Amino acid sequence: MSEQADQDREPSNGAAYFGEEVKALREALDLSQTGFADRLHYQQAQVSKVENGAALASEAFAQAMDRVAGTPGTYVRLRAKLSKRGHPEWFIPYVELEKTAAKVEDYSNAFVMGALQTPEYAEAVYRAAHPRESDAQIKQRAEIRLRRQEILEREAPPLLWVILHESVLRTVVGSSAVMVGQLEHLLAMASSPHVSLQVLPFAAGAPASGLPFTMLTQADGTTVLYSETTGQGHVNDSTAAVQEWTATYERLRASAESEARSLRLIHSIMEEHANEQHPGPA
Repeated sequence: MSEQADQDREPSNGAAYFGEEVKALREALDLSQTGFADRLHYQQAQVSKVENGAALASEAFAQAMDRVAGTPGTYVRLRAKLSKRGHPEWFIPYVELEKTAAKVEDYSNAFVMGALQTPEYAEAVYRAAHPRESDAQIKQRAEIRLRRQEILEREAPPLLWVILHESVLRTVVGSSAVMVGQLEHLLAMASSPHVSLQVLPFAAGAPASGLPFTMLTQADGTTVLYSETTGQGHVNDSTAAVQEWTATYERLRASAESEARSLRLIHSIMEEHANEQHPGPA
């Protein structure tokens, strides 16, 4: 069967497809979910979640399946293939670089970057961009985006340094309640030693860049620039471009509030959204 035909056979939801494979293996071994979970060294609830397609299995889960099935790398490779499904083809190079990066430096001036979004925020972003899609389609898009958060669950996660323009925090995406949840999530993520957040305030004036961009550095020190235009992503590894935009990022970092002041500002803006959610008497 050709690869294209095989892709046509697979459901568009990679998590659901992998879940079917989990169930097929479990039934082939004549095991209950509890018994299968014991063999995998996972909890039954985690097996149920993966089997039902509620979430794409982690790489470690797929490795455990290969161990139990005696199929070195088969389920790991399948999971890796399915994890790419749903992303625009032009975005896949970034996703692959992000998975292996030792450091990710991001500047966002419109939305919170995908790896730090809550499900509700991600759905609201997609709902604004695709108003004619069904709730199920929007939810699926959001689930695919949220898989990127797995980079922070790696045994050796990257250093994620994010500079957010103040406008990102104040723009109401979805609703005030959605924004409260998103900013609470940012504050929680900032407690990780692997995540650093800075806010570029309005008071800082014109930013060093009017466009969002990301610098990804691998363990060997190799750095690439990632940027987007309408419907297209660009990975640029030229020395001149990397040097220029690294300098731009440093100027943004210097203009931004310190991490401590940034977290206080995020908390303050979160309270403003909460007050909008529950306004007092007129």
